Amino acid sequence: MAKKEYSFYPGCSSERKASASNYMVSVDAMCKKLDIKLNEIPDWNCCSASIGYAEGGELPRHVMNARNIALSEQHSPGQDIVATCAACWLGAKETADRLDASEQLLADTKEVLKEAGLDIHLKNETPIRHMVEVLIEDIGYEGIKEPMVKSLEGIKFAGYVGCQTNRPFGVDGESFENPVYLDKMVETVGGEAITDYEKKVTCCGGALAFSEPKKSQKQIKDIIEAAYDQGADMIVTPCPVCQMNVEVYQDQINKHYGTKFHIPVTYYSQLLTVAYGGSAKEAGLDGNIVRAKQLEEIAAK
Repeated sequence: MAKKEYSFYPGCSSERKASASNYMVSVDAMCKKLDIKLNEIPDWNCCSASIGYAEGGELPRHVMNARNIALSEQHSPGQDIVATCAACWLGAKETADRLDASEQLLADTKEVLKEAGLDIHLKNETPIRHMVEVLIEDIGYEGIKEPMVKSLEGIKFAGYVGCQTNRPFGVDGESFENPVYLDKMVETVGGEAITDYEKKVTCCGGALAFSEPKKSQKQIKDIIEAAYDQGADMIVTPCPVCQMNVEVYQDQINKHYGTKFHIPVTYYSQLLTVAYGGSAKEAGLDGNIVRAKQLEEIAAK
């Protein structure tokens, strides 16, 4: 039996061939080494992040998250819901808070869920957590270090937390202005953390990458530039949107600003998988557009 067991909400971006499918590959490998079992919520749906941008209304957005909560409480009662995606975590956590605060919203939500027979399963009593919360609070830094067989010594990482895993909820015990959990993870597995990285909680522009690309790319440029200025070899993040935006737009930013950015943007789970002796494929490094060659070299040893 696994040491820790959770109800798991993977989210759309982690689907096969989706933008963060390599994130899920590394999370699976990481969890095996840490003896964590993730029980995927059956028939889960989108967290409704895009509905907010499309002005779909408050009730549909919360119903979609509430449906996932109800399914989890039906099939994995007593297990915390864990998400790897920052947007999924934020959306589900917000819905749980809103339903708890408003009897009317809860009643309206249950009325909609009644059509699928899920109203009776929605207790809204389940904690909703990001995977990094599980690592920090349930496993702990000593536990994170335990399966380590390879050091990431010689690599400098800029820990880019982004805005969604930082506000309004954040990670317990962490500063909103200067969260340090990515720095501690990096140091735990032998890497060098750039602790004074000044853009660690700056927004990457999110959906502005599609609607206002120039504004978003200016944000991304500043995030990358600050990492380069501090001598970073690569950026590490817990957010699929941050990872995608900061990685895939580097060529466009180079063309527009005359820069020469070419910096890998990795997930914390990829770092840990390599440190735990996983191959580059097990760490999902073959899915990165800007290849993290230093990690691949360590993985190959």
